[in-house]
Amino acid sequence: MTNTSAFYLARADESARAARDTSLDNVRARHLQSETVWRAMAARLLHGERLRVAAAAKKDETS
Repeated sequence: MTNTSAFYLARADESARAARDTSLDNVRARHLQSETVWRAMAARLLHGERLRVAAAAKKDETS
């Protein structure tokens, strides 16, 4: 499995489409919850990437 923000965001979009396309309330709720989780995972990964870039830049400045 690929752990990239693009992968996570694609799964979130897929969940959003599935939620939109279903007529069952409980299934829609499950897909919307899944979308929320995928987007949170993408945000967490992007935040970590930004922190690593900032730390590397700071390290380069002090070197």
